Amino acid sequence: MYTIAALYHFTRFDDPAAIQGPLKELCDTQGITGILLLANEGINGTVAGPRAGIDALLTHLRALPGCAELVHKESFSEARPFGRMKVKLKKEIVTMGQPDVDPTASVGHYVEPADWNELIRSPDVAVIDTRNDYEVAIGTFEGAVDPETASFRDFPAWWEENKERFHNKRIAMFCTGGIRCEKSTNFLMGQGIEDVYHLKGGILKYLEEVPQEDSTWEGECFVFDGRVSVGHGLKEGPHELCYACRRPILPADMEREDYERGVSCHQCINETSDWDKGRFRERQKQIALSEKRGEVHMPYLPGGE
Repeated sequence: MYTIAALYHFTRFDDPAAIQGPLKELCDTQGITGILLLANEGINGTVAGPRAGIDALLTHLRALPGCAELVHKESFSEARPFGRMKVKLKKEIVTMGQPDVDPTASVGHYVEPADWNELIRSPDVAVIDTRNDYEVAIGTFEGAVDPETASFRDFPAWWEENKERFHNKRIAMFCTGGIRCEKSTNFLMGQGIEDVYHLKGGILKYLEEVPQEDSTWEGECFVFDGRVSVGHGLKEGPHELCYACRRPILPADMEREDYERGVSCHQCINETSDWDKGRFRERQKQIALSEKRGEVHMPYLPGGE
């Protein structure tokens, strides 16, 4: 059984590169796989490993400057969710492209999962899903606005074009684990919006804590690991991943004539050239050879961007 820990924390790292090496060494020693992103603004990632290894990692992370209050969310998997461990240096731990946004300065009002339903059912509240279009496609909260953004960095432009729709409304936002809402609520506050709320712990915490019979969540939640999607109680969902476009697909979609493993699905068949598909076929061939040698190959899913 693998323990999966999803985590992020905004804090000021003066020298992320000095943190990178010891962190990678610890993960390798403890048998941990996954990805951690480091930037001057903090840390973000999802990792998996044995219980003792994850505990050792969390102890190490909470000893880093400003990380004593780091919160993580756990789930479990029988299969290994990641093929290898990466610790990467980035400009942002989740890319919004807004240099003035600073979640360490201020964020919106946190709303506990138990209080979320009451808030979003209020007639003066507009609920906005800050995730990408392919995530929203497989599940969201009832009545939520879908910005139809392909990337989180598209959110500021979408808001500028649509802000008049939300005049005299309180804004409630949510995302998978909370990190995108830390930035998006700070962004809206910088735009002069005062009544901004976000779901504490994100969808994952809601699905973990709120009973299905009381839930306003519809569908599955896309996750950035080998499980692809989860439902209530964080049970693994039915989705697979198209490794050509990295969008979620259902088993029935794999029966379509447009589907070729690692090459195309019905969503991306017309988005790539024949040359691209040739590259993908060669990549898939190498993956198959790796699997025959007993090597785990799990392409990295870029969380939340």
